[in-house]
Amino acid sequence: MARLLKHGYLWLMLALVYLPFYVMLIISFKDNKQFYNHPWVPTFPLHWENWAEAWDTVGVFIANSVFLAVTATLVTLLVAVPAAYVFGRYRVPFGGIFWAGLIILMLMPGVANLIPLFNLMRRLSLLNSLMGLAVVTAAGGQVFCLFVLRNFVEDMPKEFFECARIDGASHLQQVIHVVIPQCGGIISALAIMNFVGAWNSFILPLIVIRDPEKLPLAVGLFRLQGAYVKQWGPLMAAYFISAIPLVILFAFTMRLFIRGISEGAIKG
Repeated sequence: MARLLKHGYLWLMLALVYLPFYVMLIISFKDNKQFYNHPWVPTFPLHWENWAEAWDTVGVFIANSVFLAVTATLVTLLVAVPAAYVFGRYRVPFGGIFWAGLIILMLMPGVANLIPLFNLMRRLSLLNSLMGLAVVTAAGGQVFCLFVLRNFVEDMPKEFFECARIDGASHLQQVIHVVIPQCGGIISALAIMNFVGAWNSFILPLIVIRDPEKLPLAVGLFRLQGAYVKQWGPLMAAYFISAIPLVILFAFTMRLFIRGISEGAIKG
């Protein structure tokens, strides 16, 4: 009986998780009349044109978000991993002050920096630019990545680095051949977290991106609500399409993410 209740509870939780996807999928094939009369059950005929219309609209948003998320994630890790090596291996002048400032930055809400960040981007001519947005997003992701990776590098046995140095390895080679293999799990987890964060970023792109063809997905869907305020079929199809990339990402990277989080828990 206890096993039956446990399995029933799990199936109930699973049904609640997939309920929004079911609702989006069902409504995406309806016109407005079918939606208002029978919103929760399939109706015929199926309106496949809703999906074609949604893809024509959100396809460019998805491409922009892929560029933004991939670029921001790569830039974040390309800077954070070597920086973590430096701060984890060596005594840097004023390193304690810098580290205290880093902790303070982690405690500050992101919206507190929006106005000075907007003014800085305007002076650097980064407004209305996906590359500029990716660079700023990467800069924001540095804080947490550096905080986590520095602790990992600090806990690594010094013998690894001493052996590499005896073999003639440079600092860059030590990062590539020692730090990255040893911290591969947590680096993968941080990459996934930064990718998802950049993919779902909303407030900053809403402020700095003006051209509709440069909008990332989150802002594009927000604008789409106004465009399809009475067309529920195309709107739900657009929502469903927008969820597919992240579902695919987690389907193929869930093991890496869990391994990275587990390594962090063990080291902690």
